Amino acid sequence: MLKSNEYFNGNVKSIALTTEQGPATVGVMAKGEYEFSTSTKEIMIVVSGRLKVKLPGKETYKTYTKNKSFQVYKDSKFQVIAEEETAYLCYYK
Repeated sequence: MLKSNEYFNGNVKSIALTTEQGPATVGVMAKGEYEFSTSTKEIMIVVSGRLKVKLPGKETYKTYTKNKSFQVYKDSKFQVIAEEETAYLCYYK
């Protein structure tokens, strides 16, 4: 069953689903800066747009564009700057 989620006053929206790889969300982010927390390991793939991401323990942001991915481990926080409207796919492990 699909489940909709909305965060940051509606600036980030996602739909949860079950895939062959396990639980996932497909979502979109409006331009802006966000901080996310994880409860499981996450693998995020940029589908379109552009994200600058500061992973836990890192001092600088790294830019991810279409088809690029990054991982964040369980019980972590990470910062994201969406430089434009961005779509993503996130797998939860």
